[in-house]
Amino acid sequence: MVCFPQVLEKNRLEAMKKICAILPSYNEGKNIAGVIKGVLRHKINVVVVDDGSTDDTYRLAEESGVSVIRHAKKQGKGAALKDGLDFAILHGYDYMIAMDADGQHSPEEIPLFISEADKHEDAGIIIGNRLSNPEGMPATRLYTNQLMSQIVSSLCGQYIPDTQCGFKLIKKTALENINIKTRKFEIETELLVKAAKANFRIISVPITTIYAGEKSHINPFMDALRFIKFTIGAIFKR
Repeated sequence: MVCFPQVLEKNRLEAMKKICAILPSYNEGKNIAGVIKGVLRHKINVVVVDDGSTDDTYRLAEESGVSVIRHAKKQGKGAALKDGLDFAILHGYDYMIAMDADGQHSPEEIPLFISEADKHEDAGIIIGNRLSNPEGMPATRLYTNQLMSQIVSSLCGQYIPDTQCGFKLIKKTALENINIKTRKFEIETELLVKAAKANFRIISVPITTIYAGEKSHINPFMDALRFIKFTIGAIFKR
């Protein structure tokens, strides 16, 4: 069979994925420009969601020439991520890569997620696994993540070693089958549980995480309550 150049070009364009990285950000003025620069090296678009920062996060993101969504007041990482995902769906992106803007996630590992997404057509989410090499992770965070991951894996019916990792790739095909209702910390769990219930596989990839004394924006007590509430709801909806 003869393939004409225009047919080959058409097939090549159809195979290309439209990809963006979503960076929920709150007072990340010292990190945001470097993270954006690292992501742009991979020739993918960037969407920064500035969650009511009081420093120069918004200005620096705008000066980087990427898309920026700005919250007038702080709404939380979940709300920032949801607004970023809504923006990405509206603009026709096929793969959405969520990353922290504080430098804990290495942009150099973005190709790992894209490669796994391309390889597994039945996968809806490719999620990072920090627990394969948790060196430097605070002990309390490590044990909490391990416990949460066991619970969420049970709800999903598939093993996910690090369910609370914020570094993940979400396919448009999966997101179109997920009705996101939460706007706080528990959004990480909601995405996984609802993707699994929609019969998508969740693939984990080992990643490195850089800890440099960053202050977590998580409220341990309130976010634990939200996680428990969501988990109980998910169990009774089984």
